[in-house]
This record gives sequence, C-alpha cells and structure tokens, in this order.
Amino acid sequence: MQTTPLGRSEIAVSRIGLGTMTFGEQVGEGDAHAILDRALERGVNFIDTAEMYSVPPRAETFGATEIIIGRWFAKHPAVRDRVVLATKVSGPARGMPWIRNGAGNLSPADITRACEDSLRRLCTDVIDLYQIHWPNRNAPSFGSVYFDPVNDQPQTSIHDQLEALDRLVRAGKVRAIGLSNETPWGVTEFVRVAEQHGLPRVVTVQNPYCLINRCVDNGLDETLHHTGTSLLAYSPLGFGLLSGKYDALGFDDPANRGRMTLFERMRQQRWGRPESLAAARRYSALAREHGLTPTRMALAFCYTNWRVASTLIGVTSLAQLDECLDAWGTVLGTELLAAIDKLRWEMRDPAQ
Repeated sequence: MQTTPLGRSEIAVSRIGLGTMTFGEQVGEGDAHAILDRALERGVNFIDTAEMYSVPPRAETFGATEIIIGRWFAKHPAVRDRVVLATKVSGPARGMPWIRNGAGNLSPADITRACEDSLRRLCTDVIDLYQIHWPNRNAPSFGSVYFDPVNDQPQTSIHDQLEALDRLVRAGKVRAIGLSNETPWGVTEFVRVAEQHGLPRVVTVQNPYCLINRCVDNGLDETLHHTGTSLLAYSPLGFGLLSGKYDALGFDDPANRGRMTLFERMRQQRWGRPESLAAARRYSALAREHGLTPTRMALAFCYTNWRVASTLIGVTSLAQLDECLDAWGTVLGTELLAAIDKLRWEMRDPAQ
C-alpha cells in the first residue's frame, strides 16, 4: 500500500484509510476488531473515527466506535505505534441533544473536553489527526447547497478554535489538525488565521467525494492545491449506492442489509434522494459496459484522482474490506473517464 503525507506535516498515511462509523451499530465489537486486524495486515495504517459515532447517531451509541477501537488498542498494545489515528469533535448541534446538551456553538472548553474524552475512550495518549467534524458557523454542508447570511449568529471564532487546538498540540495530546465538511472559504480562513497568528495549520479536509458528489471539483480542489491541504475523501461509494446493490429494487428490499435499507434516517438525507439512486444506476451500467464492477469503478475514480490523498472506505464485513482493497491498482481509461464526466453533467451531482 502506498503512503502519502498529510498536507505539509510529517505524518504519512496509507492511500486507503478505514472509516469506522459502522462500528457499534451495524458491526459488533468482535467483527470490528477482525476488520481492523485485516486492514492492518493489508497495509492500511490510517483509521478514522469521531466522537459522535456510530452512525446513524443515537444517544445510546455516542462514543461507541471510539470505545471499540480503544479496546482493540488495549488488546494489541504494539499496534498503536503502527497506526495513524484520526478522530473528530462534533460541531454545533444538528438534532443531537445528547452532544453538549444540543449547544449551537462549539466553545474552546468544549474542544478541550471532547479531545480528552476521546483520548480516554480510545485508550491512547495522543490523537494523530484531530478534526472539526463540521463548521462552527453558518455554512452549507451535508447536502445543503446554498449559503444564507440570514442564519449567521455569534459563535466561537476561527481564531479561538485554533487557539484551543494549539493548546492541545502544545500539550502533546494532538499531533496535527484538520477540518471536515468544509467550504473553500472555511479552509482559506483557517489557513490565513493560522499563518497570521502562528497557530497550527490545518493539514487535511475530510469531505464527501464520489461519482455522485463532486462538489470538491467546484473550487475546493483549487483551494486545497494552493494551500497544501490534503483531501480525505469520504463516502467514495455514496453510502453504498455506487456498489450497485440498490440497482434492482432500490431501498425497499428487505433482504438487503445495507444502511440505506436499514435506517430511515439515512434515506431522508442526500444519499436517499431519488436523483442519487438514478445517477448511481447509470454509473453502474457504465461500469459494467467497461467490464468493471460498480464498486471497482467508483473506488478507482477516487484512488487515482490527483485531488485525493487518502480515500476512506467504510465496510461491514471482511469480504467488503477485501473487495475495496482489491480495487487498488485499477486504472480508468481516458474514454471511460470522459464518459463519467459526461454523466456528471447530465446528472448534476444529485448528492451534493
């Protein structure tokens, strides 16, 4: 497995990372540990989680994924030094009153406390990459398209967020910092403020990137390139839509144990839009026309894209993990890439 540096840091991660939000909901602890073992065996050294996981979020499973990973480290103490560990502090409340009592603002004290809680759950002394899960301000994310200044309100400034993160870095609790679900303006402002005040510079942005969500291509890619910030691409299979498993019967097949069938909350979000499934079906057909499985084509699109430093895959079984890792090395020809772009313009990124 190839590795790549995160931004301008000295931290190197595998080009494929393991996203873990299924651990604690769809995946029990024993199976999760088996997946972690196999991923490490196959060269994946990058594990990403978040304080709010597992997903779909519930009060009962808040922090469950971090606990499962922490128990894996406790069972295998030597493993921690072989892994680049990333987690996230949740932003303002998004219908989750169990996180900081549903506060609409992420304070510096909240950042510190959340980091310390994550360290405890993860059974580690340091988090390699600590990310703000979504912006602590009024900004379009999670499928929202438009910015509306009417929704602005007083919140902890970017400067104060960076100062809180700086204290964690200086204390040796965090090695590097990143953002998630961010906009081009947000990335630019975090970098500007850090440089102006001598504060930690973000090294990564973790945003959705896949065949049915290419918002990154609409300006964020330029920002990341010029600021030297690495893209961590999440949902490369669009919550499973791009695997082809929903092509025949949609989300209503009781035999399908995918998250879009299991969880109504997932179907109410961007990936559950009829347009998203329609686009995924067209990409599946295109893959098969070129002798590829839908999964292999969708993953190769991310694996070979110059914009992507590491692609975060999420799985619920060893078989899924192996399928995703086996797709590494797949090359998409110029004719197929042109056909993918043609479909993009016809479908207009339905899950953005």
